[in-house]
Amino acid sequence: MKSSAEHPWSVGDVAARFDLPTNVLRHWESVGLLRPARDASGRRRYGQDEVVRIAVIQRSKAAGMSLEQIGVLLDDSNAGRHQVLQQHLDDLDRRMQEMRRSREMTEHAMRCRAHDIATCPRFRAGVDDVLARF
Repeated sequence: MKSSAEHPWSVGDVAARFDLPTNVLRHWESVGLLRPARDASGRRRYGQDEVVRIAVIQRSKAAGMSLEQIGVLLDDSNAGRHQVLQQHLDDLDRRMQEMRRSREMTEHAMRCRAHDIATCPRFRAGVDDVLARF
């Protein structure tokens, strides 16, 4: 058992610091993303390594990764790690392209003098790829 000096934070401390409900940390533990130490009374004790993992989980979730993908990211022994990460990069590239298109349309809409923006030919060109399905 590691000393409490090495694992100074309780689940409540960590949850408050990350602005998370404690049940989220418990869920992440139940799916194998976290493995906090336990004190003599069985209470979870989080050290710096677990805190870093929580930061990685939060950043990865914000980037759109699923908990399953995050589990692969954090498992250095997983043979499919690079494949999962490449799929995520491909998804990020696709979403970034969609966001660029949305930004361009929004910028145009702000400058456009058309009463009904959907009737503006330049604005409608921003959805031509979607309309091509029909």
